This record gives sequence, C-alpha cells and structure tokens, in this order.
Amino acid sequence: MRTLIVGGSGFLGRELARQCSLAGHEVAATYLTRSGETAGVEWLPLDVRRREDVDVLIGAFRPEVVINAAFRQTDWATTATGAANVALAVSTAGGRLVHVSSDTVFSGAAIRYDETCVPDPISPYGAAKAAAETAVNAIVPAAVIARTSLIIGDGGSPHEALVHSLATGRARGVLFTDDVRCPVHVVDLAAALLELAASEYRGIHHVAGADAVSRYELGLLIARRDGLDADHLPSGRRADTRLSGPIDVRLDCTMTQRRLQTKLRGARQFLGDGQR
Repeated sequence: MRTLIVGGSGFLGRELARQCSLAGHEVAATYLTRSGETAGVEWLPLDVRRREDVDVLIGAFRPEVVINAAFRQTDWATTATGAANVALAVSTAGGRLVHVSSDTVFSGAAIRYDETCVPDPISPYGAAKAAAETAVNAIVPAAVIARTSLIIGDGGSPHEALVHSLATGRARGVLFTDDVRCPVHVVDLAAALLELAASEYRGIHHVAGADAVSRYELGLLIARRDGLDADHLPSGRRADTRLSGPIDVRLDCTMTQRRLQTKLRGARQFLGDGQR
C-alpha cells in the first residue's frame, strides 16, 4: 500500500512507519518539529492545523491509505481541527482513512464501553477527540475510527518512562490504584490499524488490550519486567485529586477482535511473562 502516516514521529506513528517499511509499503510519515529515523520512510513536515498545507501534501503524495495518529492533549486545534483537515483532504484526494481516537471520549460512568456506546467526554482532551470522531465520520463515512487506550512498548512509551523515573526517585508523584484502563502493546496496535486499513470495515472499532488494569498495577508489571524495585513505586487514588477526566474506562474490543487476525494481548501477558 502507498501509505501516509500523519503524526508519524510520535510513539505509535514510529511503530506504524516501521511495520509499513518492513512490509515493503511505499510509506511517508509527517512530523511537526522533528522527523523520525525509520529507514525506507519519506519524512515530511506538516502542521495539521493548516488546512491548505494538509491539502497540498495529501494531494501531492496521493496515498492509498492515510492513518491519522496526530494529537496534542492540550491543543484542540491539533486534535480536533487537524483531524477534520485530514479528513477533508482525503475526501478530495481519495483513499482510505483510519483515524486513531481514544478511550477519553468516555466519562467512565458506565465503566465498560463497546463500539456502540456514544461519547460523553468530561475533559477538554476527551471533548477534542469526540469532536474529531464526529468530523471524520461526517466527512469520510467509510473511514475507520479506532479508539485505543494506554499505549505501552518495550521501554519507549511515556508511561514506561514515568515508572522508571518514579522507581528510581528521579520524579515525584504517584501511580493511581483506581485509574483503570486497557493498555495495549504498540506493536499489536499498529498491526491492528494496518489490518483495518487493508480491510473493507468502516466505523468505530475498539483496539485495546485484553486486560483492565490500574496505572499502579501497570507500573508494577513494568518495574518487574525491567528489573526495578517495585516497592519504590508510590501509589495513590485519583478520586482524592482534582484531576479532570475519566477514572475507570474499559474498552470492550469483542467485536473488533473477532474481525482481526492480530491478537490484542493484555498487559499481564505482554509484560508479565517477560515478552519483549
């Protein structure tokens, strides 16, 4: 496939670029401030907030597939308006669109959410992600919107870096025992997104791990895998803070998993047994 990865310099974007390159796809990836280093990938500067720039880039590259993994948690324009700009460009140039969304579109009131559940965000980032979903669905009805959860890897994710900093005393803070998600390995997530891109499926899909774990339990699993002293990890309750956003959100991926050959492993599997 001739594939464009928007937000290719991020953690997920880099893995998508790597898998595309290994598969022999013709692949380009965009970046805002710093390009990636994946061999065989054409790196292109892009600010998704600038609609004309998005139109020009997608119109010139003419991808068969666009995977949009671009976001900024504190920037509505990147997360929401940027997603609309990408969708508008794809609707003009043609091709397949896979948009990466998040479990933050949910409040956590229902705890478990399948693909039929309607977003009810309670944080600015969740609202931006929900707005992006609405725009993508309206502009490119045949697009795949893939909601995911905490993304973990083999040491390169922000959460893994936080656990290392807390366990070694380089950072202050706590890992919440009541903040529950369904972490997914970045390799599994990227493979699932590429599988969906090559399929004829459309609409909402949930692409998260099989296990619901708290951020503290996730931290313990990471610490044990990496040979850190798990007893040094501080814990606390999110309910005792004033932080905005959902506390317990569990994505039900049953429908999506039935459609995929890619196995969406749980955190206890990809961290607990030492698999790397």
